[in-house]
Order: sequence, then structure tokens, then C-alpha cells
Amino acid sequence: MKILVSRAPLLATASILLLQAGPQRDLSTNSIGMKLALVPAGTSSMGSPDDEQERDEEELPHAVRITKPFYIGIHEVTQADYEKVMGKADSATFNKSNGGGPDHPMENVLWEEAGEFCKKLSELPEEKRAGRRYRLPTEAEWEYACRAGTTTPFHFGNALSSKQANSNGNFPYGSPEKGPYLRRTAKVGSYQPNAFGLYDMHGNVAEWCADWYQKDYYQKSAKEDPSGPIEGVLPSGFGNFYRVVRGGSWLDEARACRAAYRQRAMPENRYRLIGFRVVCEVEGKK
Repeated sequence: MKILVSRAPLLATASILLLQAGPQRDLSTNSIGMKLALVPAGTSSMGSPDDEQERDEEELPHAVRITKPFYIGIHEVTQADYEKVMGKADSATFNKSNGGGPDHPMENVLWEEAGEFCKKLSELPEEKRAGRRYRLPTEAEWEYACRAGTTTPFHFGNALSSKQANSNGNFPYGSPEKGPYLRRTAKVGSYQPNAFGLYDMHGNVAEWCADWYQKDYYQKSAKEDPSGPIEGVLPSGFGNFYRVVRGGSWLDEARACRAAYRQRAMPENRYRLIGFRVVCEVEGKK
């Protein structure tokens, strides 16, 4: 089942202090073995320029400033991670008997279940002692982390094939030729990371964000640390229906894996296309 999608833009001005690849990158490992990378504060672009191929008009390019550094999981939350915290991961579609396993992303989780994972992880004794608090990323944090200082449709550049990210290889973006189409998730970290050391920001599973979804939100988005609209409203005004989902999935065409592409999904529904990664706030980290 393909989630309802609405496309979005990427803006062309960015000033971010890039973390360099290599041993000097600021990484942390938490008490259940999740690796987290420190993303620096800075200013970047959300949305897409007018000349980006297959962009959507709602992808209004605008500068966003992230005022505080934050840690974010270098991988999407895996089935093994989820089981350690929640006790079981039996809702995952791509389990050991269906082409997946513990080191594949946890998917088929409700938005509230992703939030509950963050809460329970934060309450573990070692995490409390370390002053670590977990939550879902805001849409702005997600795109900022995905871009890692780039202004192109993908942190890889202007093109994407399924050899670079787990997506539908029949529909590459830009110049690449057709590639493999796995029709399922891949092990986390199977593809090259971005400059912040983050894996699978394009493809594999799309990722829940904290924000409610509104199509025209970018027209009134805050310039600093935007946290999304206070409610998610359909164009017809029927109420809170959608949460923001980002990154594209194994099922999606490469165009839907663009850094600026905005997706939406019903938070009370399960999707084998959607997982999540965590943001970690650390007491005293400025």
C-alpha cells in the first residue's frame, strides 16, 4: 500500500558547519548500542528551487536556522533496537521469515508507537543518568540533517539510482540507468552515508517526523527551529489527519526520495514503508 504523498522543494542557499568523515566525527553510543551523530547548529535551506525536476509547488524554498546542535541516530531504528526497548517487534513486515531481520529497519509502526519508543528509551536508567532524552525529529531537523550542507536534490548530488539508496530501481532520477529493485527493506547502513555520517536518509523506509502536515505550511514557517503547524488540516478542513513523513522508501521512485520531498501519512495506520529514527537531546549540550 503506497502512502499518500505530496511533493516538496529544496532551497539553494546553505551555510552549515560540516562534520568531516573519519574518526574525528562526534559520535555517541547509547545503552542499547544505538550510534548517534552530532549535527551542528546552522542555517540551511528547506524546499526546492524552481528548476528542480519533478518538484511540487508546495516546496517553497526558504532559509531555516537550527539554533542548537542535536544528536540523531545514524541509522533508522532497527527491529533489534525496537525489541530491546519495547519487548517485541512483531509488527514488522520484513522480519526474519520475510526477507528482513533484526538489522533491518523497524517498520509498520504507528506514529504513537514511535513516540512511545522514544519515551521508553529516555526512561532507561543509563539514559536518564546520561541526561539523554529522545524524540522524533521535526521536519526541519530531518531535512537539515539529510542535506548535511548540500543544496542538491540528494546529498549524493543531482541524481539518484537504486545502487545509491534502496528505492524502486525502475525509476531513477536524473541520469542514472535503471538498477535493482529489492521490493523490501535492506539492512541499515547498506549504502553510503552523508557528510554527517547518517545512513539511509534517502530510501529504505520513509521516516515519521514529529510535525503535523499542512500543504501550505512553508508559506508561514518560522525561520528558527520550526516545529510544524499546531494541527494537521486537509484542504477541505476536516481536521487532524496527517503527520509528516520524509525520505522515501524501498517502494518509491527516486523522485520521492529527494531531500525536499514531503510525504504525509495517517498516524493511526501501519505502513510497511514507514519507520523512524530518533533525535537525542543531551542535558548541558550547547
